[in-house]
Amino acid sequence: MKNKTNLSISALFIFCVFLILNSCSNTTKESNTENTQKTTYPSAVLPIFDKFKMILGDGSNVGFPIDFENKDFFYSQKDDAVEWVVFKTPNAGNTHGTSNNTRTELAQAKKWSPMLENRLKATCKVMNVSPTGDPRVASTHSVVIGQIHSADGHENEPFKLFYKKFPGHKKGSVFWNYEINTAGDDNSGRWDYSYPIWGYDFSVVGSDENTYPEEPKDGIELGEEITYEVLVKDGIMSLTFMSDGHETKTFTKNLIQSEYTTEADMPEQVKGLFVPIGQDGVERANAYTEEGLFFKLGCYNQTNGKDPVVNKVWCSGAETHGGDIQKQYADGNYAEVWFKDVSLEVSDKAISNEGYFAANDGLAKKTVYPSAIIPFMDKFKMLMGDGTNVDNLVDFENKDFFYTAIDGTRRWVVYKTPNSGVTSKNSSNTRTELHQKEEWIPETGGKLTGTCKVMHVSTSGDARVAASYSTVVGQIHSGEGHENEPFKLYYKKFPGHTKGSVFWNYEINTAGEDNKGRWDYSYPIWGHDFSVVGADANSYPAEPKDGIELGEEFSYEVNVHKGIMYLTFTSEGHETKTFTKNLIKSEYTTKADIPEQVQKLFFPLGQDGVERANAYAGELNYFKQGAYNQTNGKDPEKNMVWCTGAETYGGDIAKQYANGSYTEVWFLEATVGPSTPNK
Repeated sequence: MKNKTNLSISALFIFCVFLILNSCSNTTKESNTENTQKTTYPSAVLPIFDKFKMILGDGSNVGFPIDFENKDFFYSQKDDAVEWVVFKTPNAGNTHGTSNNTRTELAQAKKWSPMLENRLKATCKVMNVSPTGDPRVASTHSVVIGQIHSADGHENEPFKLFYKKFPGHKKGSVFWNYEINTAGDDNSGRWDYSYPIWGYDFSVVGSDENTYPEEPKDGIELGEEITYEVLVKDGIMSLTFMSDGHETKTFTKNLIQSEYTTEADMPEQVKGLFVPIGQDGVERANAYTEEGLFFKLGCYNQTNGKDPVVNKVWCSGAETHGGDIQKQYADGNYAEVWFKDVSLEVSDKAISNEGYFAANDGLAKKTVYPSAIIPFMDKFKMLMGDGTNVDNLVDFENKDFFYTAIDGTRRWVVYKTPNSGVTSKNSSNTRTELHQKEEWIPETGGKLTGTCKVMHVSTSGDARVAASYSTVVGQIHSGEGHENEPFKLYYKKFPGHTKGSVFWNYEINTAGEDNKGRWDYSYPIWGHDFSVVGADANSYPAEPKDGIELGEEFSYEVNVHKGIMYLTFTSEGHETKTFTKNLIKSEYTTKADIPEQVQKLFFPLGQDGVERANAYAGELNYFKQGAYNQTNGKDPEKNMVWCTGAETYGGDIAKQYANGSYTEVWFLEATVGPSTPNK
């Protein structure tokens, strides 16, 4: 009887355990089911996603984001029981189209004429903007939360709604920009005019890289709700902006008849902000007439890691952690915008916008070769900063030395080379430089032109050495005899100076077989000549008043015709300079002819030669163009003209690039061809 009782108790115990385990299992399943059901996709919060395609902060177009989320960029979030849709994007990631900036943004799937009736209304709040970046750059610390974008022509933007807040401020500014639809085929002159809503407009910036303007009294805080409505009808854009506790603001703008068709129409705000960077175009008379427009909304981060030298309006120099998204999110280097209500009314006559997506999807990842920008590359070969020779430059690039880049408006060819790498046989200096394949004698001649801007020169070196902190951006080189150089065009900027000097040097074609006595005579163009140096290794001369800044464009023409070299140098805001030099008859045939500048600079080195009477007559020459770094790591005590004692990090190119021990030159345009008579 006792055994039966024990058995019954055991059976009951096992049965109870089974029930408990089964109950726990069911509870877990129910819990998992409940958790699964708790996922609320953004499309359940804002039922508009069948009308928009989504571009994420990694540059991808995910199409219509129905029942879609991405926890890095696009998801839903509750706040006080209200569901919001979160748009988030870092300072650096992959971009879309030709933009410098990342976005997590909706783009309307249809486009429409400004003559039709289309409306977008949204309620949102900005939760974060980047705390890093150069406050002198207008776009720094800002995000665009709504747009009208053109799908045609230049693809410009007649409406961009910004939020911008400086670090340390509680309140930020809300403003909207109108971008002109630039007249002509060249869009590089485009500019924005900015209208303040609450707080400042786009043009209010910091006075230096660590100073911010006064906080706006009527500004908007992070997390404070904003509602905006954009109506386009019969060619007129009507805007309404609302926020509790703030005055409602309204604007109207004609999208089919321009008010900026002449230079005289340009507002003062634009003259102060855009004209200094060469963006000084006018608008076509009919503005955005006959172009397909479409709405965009979300989080289009206007802060990026690009060097402000590239573009002082759009390149903000913010922290990007090398593009690591999670590191950027961890320390605030991102933009984040939440939306809770969005409504869209689209005309029945709106048509597919697929052409825009086809043209821009993946464009930022597509390679644009230098030969597509400057088509004369088939006439040159090149030596790069690691000693690599390249004979065929058509459809060629190298991301360390030779590639293309966009400055916010235009695509350029980039030449980059370190202070120390592999040099050519007779040089102490590295170069990423074109070498003309065809050679010519001065009597036959040739012509080279270039429009360029120097983006960087070495920040280390000995200030007493003439070649320190400089780069050569164009040359004529002799291909025989002593292989000297009758023309070298320099840019040089001392550390701490805003402006640098542009000058050109003539190197004598030394008489006799011994070339050791050769020297250069230097002609200033803007700023100082080659001979102006520091009093000691770390002291610099006065900054040139008429100099050229890093990132400032200048153009040159070198025209050798019937033995005479004609030089022309132009830069907006600077006096045009011209020079003439005879290449077949020397002016330095005796010691008495040697200029005082040369005596001061080269005589201490024993370089005191004279030139053959016929100079470069009958010698084969060729053009060179690019970045020929004049700064090296050699000991200045060996040569106080050419050995600059700069930092080279043992020749490690990546370390040199990371620490400013390199030179970088960008070319927008260049031509090569036969000479022409001087006008």
